Amino acid sequence: MTSLWNLVKYYRKYKAIAIFSMVASGLFEIVDLVVPYIIGQILNILSNQPVDTPLKKLIEYISSITSLPESKELSLFVLLAIICLVTVVKSPIQPWISSWYHWAISLQARRDQLSQIIGKILTLPLSFYDENNPGRIANRISKGVENQMWTYPEIAGQLVPKLFRIIGILVIISVIEWQIAIVFLVSFILILLFSLKQLKYLIDKEEILDQYIENTQSRNSEIITNIKTIKAFATEAREFKRQKQRVEREFKYITYRIHKGYVKLVTWQKTIIQLSLFLVLIMTLIPTLKGQISLGHFITTFTVASIAYAELDPITRLAETVSRRYTSMIRLHQFITLPSGKDAASLTLKYLDNNPYQFTGKIDLQNVSFGYDENRLVLKNINLLIEPYETVALVGYSGSGKSTLVKLLFRYFEPTNGRICLDGQDIKSLDITYYRQRLAIVHQEVDIFNGTILDNLTYGNPTIPFSEIMRACKIAKVDEFISEFSQGYYTTVGERGVRLSGGQRQRLGIARALICNPDVLVFDEATSSLDYESEKAIQLAMKSILGTRTTLIIAHRLSTIREADKIVVLDQGKIVEVGDHEALLNQQGIYHRLHSLQETGELL
Repeated sequence: MTSLWNLVKYYRKYKAIAIFSMVASGLFEIVDLVVPYIIGQILNILSNQPVDTPLKKLIEYISSITSLPESKELSLFVLLAIICLVTVVKSPIQPWISSWYHWAISLQARRDQLSQIIGKILTLPLSFYDENNPGRIANRISKGVENQMWTYPEIAGQLVPKLFRIIGILVIISVIEWQIAIVFLVSFILILLFSLKQLKYLIDKEEILDQYIENTQSRNSEIITNIKTIKAFATEAREFKRQKQRVEREFKYITYRIHKGYVKLVTWQKTIIQLSLFLVLIMTLIPTLKGQISLGHFITTFTVASIAYAELDPITRLAETVSRRYTSMIRLHQFITLPSGKDAASLTLKYLDNNPYQFTGKIDLQNVSFGYDENRLVLKNINLLIEPYETVALVGYSGSGKSTLVKLLFRYFEPTNGRICLDGQDIKSLDITYYRQRLAIVHQEVDIFNGTILDNLTYGNPTIPFSEIMRACKIAKVDEFISEFSQGYYTTVGERGVRLSGGQRQRLGIARALICNPDVLVFDEATSSLDYESEKAIQLAMKSILGTRTTLIIAHRLSTIREADKIVVLDQGKIVEVGDHEALLNQQGIYHRLHSLQETGELL
């Protein structure tokens, strides 16, 4: 169960300086109480009443060392000097002890937390991203980090010092009149207990609201991402109506469930506070009239009690603010503590140049079964041997398990049963970072980062010589279009490579894979979404690669795999046919059926 203590742990490494700064801030608040106390003593002097014994002795001591006679003027001078000391002298010191350290700790903790978050994003399993919208994730992170950053300085710099001040006030009142102190303490405890109970109720409501807001932001993100589809199907009005309903639901929930609850809480608090303060006034006035306490003590008691009750207002507002933020901070903590995926690579830099692995590319799948759901297997008892430098194509109907098999090879998931060996070694026993560096994949949709063409080319191997980059670009036919850009390799391609065509992105993806010089290269339907001319260019690039390393091709268009050494046909998670192009056509099986459909144009 996530609790406030889990949030406090983010500041553990700054514990010493945090305690020092909070205690120092609290002591400054207590020192400020000296002023109303001294004002009360000044009133005693002006009304010819005695000052308290400690001050009387201080005045006598000052008189003895200065040879000045004890007088009203000397007493006033000493008291004014004390006020000057606790106000003017401390003014330039206080901001550095309190504000500087509170914000320094908060910003350092923010830096640490963001590092944890980035690490978590990089190490969560792929299944998490399959189930969670990017907008939802981004909203949870940004809201949680921002709220936690602002909350620490407010708690450490305001809440804790104000509690110190209230304790100091309780001590002062106890010294003057202990019966009043009891009333003061009981009223404070009752107000705080009731407030905490109500805040707990409101925090639960805030959690529901946070989920509503997250859903709205998630859909907003999808709308932005899929805006072309929305416009193409003319569904703007439908999307507008749906989002407007969500916003209206948030408004009603905030207004009538949460905001109304806070207003009720403040109304109750203010009523009890004013009643308690009035009671303190009566209880202080009566002994003053009887001569049991001096006029100065009457003023001091009522003044500090007023200060204490006044502090409840900012404390309440602060508690309200923290409770509004609490849910988002807890949800961020839950995200940070999610278990990393079994496919998580090391976050310590491991350069390709220092990779200890070198494989011939012999892949052996032994009785491999796998299912995303334990009760429904996607792959069933797969046995397949791929020899070094062999080109193997995987074909089959959609959902037959082709891409899943590649995911297992890249260790995005682990087989439910069986094992996968590379050069005779179970891939689960290999360092996952170094292992993946010896593999490369070209997806159907190549991911392009917002940077230069060169940045994208060298993403997997940033230390490669430029001559090797040009060689890979020649093989992948990137050199045929690079001259079209005025800045060549240093051209910025834009978000998701918007300045490149589909074929150009695909060729760039092939070059990027070759630059890593992988022992195993995978083409995952690399031509299925391209036009005829782009497909031919990609096929030529692929043809020049075949035989240089172990190559796996997941093919939708069978024209791309005619020259494969081995074609493996999958159906419902099982291998049903294996052979070359001509042999499979002669078998008159699934491959022949797929080929015939494409030849007649029924299946494209």
